Amino acid sequence: MKKKKKSNDALARRERQIMDAIHRLGEATVGDVLQQLADPPSYSSVRTMIRHLESKGLLTHRQDGKRYVYRATQSRESAGRSAVRKLLDVFYSNSASDAVAAILDVSANELEPEDLDRMARLIREARDQGK
Repeated sequence: MKKKKKSNDALARRERQIMDAIHRLGEATVGDVLQQLADPPSYSSVRTMIRHLESKGLLTHRQDGKRYVYRATQSRESAGRSAVRKLLDVFYSNSASDAVAAILDVSANELEPEDLDRMARLIREARDQGK
C-alpha cells in the first residue's frame, strides 16, 4: 500500500477528536476510538474517517487477527508544532510576537504565576540562543 505525503490540511472537528483519542491510547482499534468519543457517530463512519486520516499520512495500522490497530505517525508534540507553524503563517504573517500577544489577550486572566514564569524563562532562553 503506497503511503501519501503527510497533509498539512486542517482537520475537521471529528478527525481531531479521533486523533486525540489515538494519541491518548497510543494504539487503538475503531471500537477503542468509538468508546473515547462523546456522542459518537456510527462504527462505519469512524472507520471511514480513520481510513481518511491514514490516507493523509497521519495514521498507520497493523493487523491483529481480523482487526486493524491504528497509531499516529507522529507524536502529539510534533503535530502540535506543525499546527502552530500553520497558525503563524495563516493568521499572524509568521510573527510569533503577534501570536503571543493574541494568546495573552484571550487568556491573560486565566494564567497562573507559574505560566508567566515559564513564558519569561522561554523568552530568556530564546534571546540567549539568538546571540
